[in-house]
Amino acid sequence: MKEFINRSISFFSNMESKIAFYPTLIAFFGILLSFFMLSVDQSNKAEFFDNNLKSIALKNTETALTILSVCASGIISMMVFSFSMVMLLLSQASNNFSPRLLPGLISERKHQLIIGVYLATTIYCILIILSIKSIEDEERLPALSLLLGIFLTIFCIGLFIYFIHNISQRIQINRILENIYSTANKSLERVIKKEGETINVSPLKETTHWHTYVSTKNGYFQNISLKNIMNFCVENDTKIRVLNPQGLFITKGKELFSSEKELDKKEAEKVLSNFNFSDAEFVADNYVLSYKQITEIAIKAMSPGINDPGTAINAIDYLSVLFCLRMLKKDISTLCVDEKALVKLEEISFSQLLYNVMASFRTYCKHDPVICQKLFLMLLHLKESPACDASYYNVIKIEAENLQSDCLKVMNNEIDRETITKLYKAVIN
Repeated sequence: MKEFINRSISFFSNMESKIAFYPTLIAFFGILLSFFMLSVDQSNKAEFFDNNLKSIALKNTETALTILSVCASGIISMMVFSFSMVMLLLSQASNNFSPRLLPGLISERKHQLIIGVYLATTIYCILIILSIKSIEDEERLPALSLLLGIFLTIFCIGLFIYFIHNISQRIQINRILENIYSTANKSLERVIKKEGETINVSPLKETTHWHTYVSTKNGYFQNISLKNIMNFCVENDTKIRVLNPQGLFITKGKELFSSEKELDKKEAEKVLSNFNFSDAEFVADNYVLSYKQITEIAIKAMSPGINDPGTAINAIDYLSVLFCLRMLKKDISTLCVDEKALVKLEEISFSQLLYNVMASFRTYCKHDPVICQKLFLMLLHLKESPACDASYYNVIKIEAENLQSDCLKVMNNEIDRETITKLYKAVIN
């Protein structure tokens, strides 16, 4: 049963990121709503409406058909325009910022819901039109269904106005950076909170002789059902180590986890069912992706074709805050049940994470003194921030040395060189 639930959650998680997922569900709701309203109109429950709201009730077949046809065609036009705007947003984000932003933008729930309401209202109007054409007696027109169709169309017009406002905000780089930061901040805080609950547990040390099991799927390691795995460890009196950090692309046959106790085929499959894979990466599932996305936006902004150093500076500010939060987390997480360590999770280390970000900036921005000064200020801020591990400060000094070395090689202006040297000494001292 747990395996079925895990597979269902994994399937839903993958489908939720598709742009057609919510529109399809809402369209199905539109079909149900049309049948429900027609049944209400044919029952005695519509007598109150017929007796008290005659002034707004439609009693002419041609008029009703014309109004609903206009509503349906108008909504289709708005839906086409809205979908075109979404495609324009995706194209602009990919060209100007980073292709990695596309999965997050495609899975934007507000856009999916709005297009879904458009589709559901269109289907509703079409089904009501078909029901009217089959009615010969004008006294039996579904007046309540007609009125609801008109109200839904007016609601769609309001959604269209909101959609234009929302999408005009979404294409602004400041808003994109803020959304990435906000999602990553929540994800990282959640991980730190979970780690804090088991911070006094002794780590799993000797795991070299454990039994290793490989992945049966290809894809990005999206998330894992830790509660089920911990329950499995308790039930089978074993311990498990996850060998790959979350967000890494896993190929079929690659080592995925190891167990202190040897597992049979059925038990191994039970553990594997708790690993969820996806064909795309999402910041909500893996906070490390936010560092990649923000860095790529900054590097793209510094390209000659765009030449927007202000965006790069804003990106460094967000990275500075995220790195400060990451310094509160250990490189390896250990989870437990009843103060007994059971599951060890691999994480991308702070040194590797900081190196990946700084290496990109050093490669493409070392010629810009303003960006280099901003990077040194970020490292200085990290040096003055609290950390759960003292080794993090040595990592910061190493990256400061690398940055200074690259900057001095390309900068010929003495003032720039003196400024860089001054900031470098402030970081290492």
